[in-house]
Amino acid sequence: MKTDPSFDVSGTQVRPATGYAGDIAPPLAWQWLQSGDAVLVDVRTDAEREWVGFVPGAVALAWKQWPGMALNANFDEELKAAVPDGKKVVFLCRSGVRSVAAARRATELGLEAYNILEGFEGDADGQAQRGRLGGWRLRGLPWMQK
Repeated sequence: MKTDPSFDVSGTQVRPATGYAGDIAPPLAWQWLQSGDAVLVDVRTDAEREWVGFVPGAVALAWKQWPGMALNANFDEELKAAVPDGKKVVFLCRSGVRSVAAARRATELGLEAYNILEGFEGDADGQAQRGRLGGWRLRGLPWMQK
């Protein structure tokens, strides 16, 4: 998901969205996590988290399963179990596409759901490489790699 250049992704605004509570910048997601207001759900595949890195304390819940990228049949029940009543849920994926789909589904399930703009790795650059244009990792937020 390309980030709208008019939106301040370093700020604390919520950008309106269709079908879920809104899009937020990675720093705002981190702020909500630190304050205990939200649960971070990483919807990337296990392989992506293993190879590229992950956010410590995030709930690992793939939206689609590798190989084949079929929808995770257990997503709804696992999500409901992971998010306590009254907490927001913020979704993270590679670049902000699967996390939008997950936020829409979470909203249908009755949760207050947000998409984290730029995802973990950010947008692709002119050489079709990620990790140089935004993203959780590039913004210096907590992450680990095995």
